[in-house]
Amino acid sequence: MSSDLLRAITTADRRTLIDRALRLEALSIGWMTVEAVVALASGLAAGSLTLTVFGIDSLIELASACVLIWRLTVELRHGQDFSETIEHRASRIAGALLFALAAYIVLASAWRLWTGAAQAFSWPGLAVALLAIPVMHLLARGKLDLATRLGSRALRADAVESLTCFWLSLVVVAGLICNLVFGAWWIDAVTSLGILWFVVREAREAWAGEACCAD
Repeated sequence: MSSDLLRAITTADRRTLIDRALRLEALSIGWMTVEAVVALASGLAAGSLTLTVFGIDSLIELASACVLIWRLTVELRHGQDFSETIEHRASRIAGALLFALAAYIVLASAWRLWTGAAQAFSWPGLAVALLAIPVMHLLARGKLDLATRLGSRALRADAVESLTCFWLSLVVVAGLICNLVFGAWWIDAVTSLGILWFVVREAREAWAGEACCAD
């Protein structure tokens, strides 16, 4: 088989993988929009820090998905030999936003624990967090597979964000159920601090742009 034919097949395969990645990102945008609206509205209405943080993280992932669509579209239009600064910039933006989110979690949790402010239980918040568990798990798996096959650092970073959202969903569900069963005022702040570890880890990896490239 000639090298030109092999290159053509490889290029065709990449275009197919990129098309799949674009569809996943489109699904991400659709779901994250719903998730952000419901989580933020429920969090503000119930005074729930956990749900509010979950909603803010959804907005960050929404922005990340938009950046990935831009990155993938650039390759479709200009080929694989596009500037690496696109991927580097995408990772840095995600890292900076997540560091800001981590700072918000610490300050808001400290204030909640200091003042002893209570939260109300939210059924809509619980519902969207429960739905997010299988949705984000499937999206993360699909993105990780495509990131490995495409060798894309930016796509892998986006997949890590989706995986983090999966863990955030579990934390939110646990916190809301504990609040419903026990009614402890401090549950919200503690579960928010439980989210902090995932957010900081993701922020460091995105900012460094190294872990997202590992096989």
